[in-house]
Amino acid sequence: MGRFEGKVAVVTGAGAGIGKACALAIAREGGRVVVADIDGSAAIASTAQIAAEAGHALALAMDIADAQAVAALFETAERHFGGVDLLVNNASAMHLTPRDRTILDLDLAVWDQTMATNLRGTLLCCRQAIPRMIARGGGAIVNMSSCQGLSGDTAQTSYAASKAAMNMLSASLATQYGHAQIRCNAVAPGLIMTERLLAKLDECMQRHLRRHQLLPRVGRPEDVAALVAFLLSGDAAFITGQVVCIDGGMLAHVPTYADGGNSPAARPAGDTAEAERC
Repeated sequence: MGRFEGKVAVVTGAGAGIGKACALAIAREGGRVVVADIDGSAAIASTAQIAAEAGHALALAMDIADAQAVAALFETAERHFGGVDLLVNNASAMHLTPRDRTILDLDLAVWDQTMATNLRGTLLCCRQAIPRMIARGGGAIVNMSSCQGLSGDTAQTSYAASKAAMNMLSASLATQYGHAQIRCNAVAPGLIMTERLLAKLDECMQRHLRRHQLLPRVGRPEDVAALVAFLLSGDAAFITGQVVCIDGGMLAHVPTYADGGNSPAARPAGDTAEAERC
């Protein structure tokens, strides 16, 4: 028996990357999963992979910024699988472009779009999930935050602000519905090498970010999925209202570590010079 036998999960942004890894992790442990993504073909491909592993999943193309689409998502989950026990709010908008830069330079349209997807979309999903979870005696929610929601940055102001707000949304949800046996936690990934991020980060920026990690490799979507599965499961039955970093130690050290305080022996030859040139 897997940890999610008899459970129904909705995972947004599950067509690729972290969301797909989360959907697979839940299905592998017996959960039935609604795979939601704005890219319908990607959602179908994820569902096919789950089915190939003898899991149960349903694909749905939708935009979490659309309130009617979110309502239809949860109505579909209830109609096909009988209800909702678990929710992973993973779908998000991230603009690795000059449009989401410093406060004076960012494009306000990007700010509005980012908030509509990352924050309002997450709220809409929670509002649909909570009554259904209450009807089934409780449930668990994991909201996908980011290390950028915990520390200042020179760019991506909209994205960082949306993730910081998501942390408080998670704490508020945990506070307001804990009595109904609903737990809510946020997960804050660091450098997790998804397909989307790999396409947008050049090698120079990857080297720069890796200098700030304490562990010698970048994160994988499966690393985050393992944490999410734990937080959704009964193994985390007494954990709620938390923001859990999974960043390879990126936020755990003083600045001198990345400036050369870490052991040169632990770095590949020439890595420091390359990072400085970046």
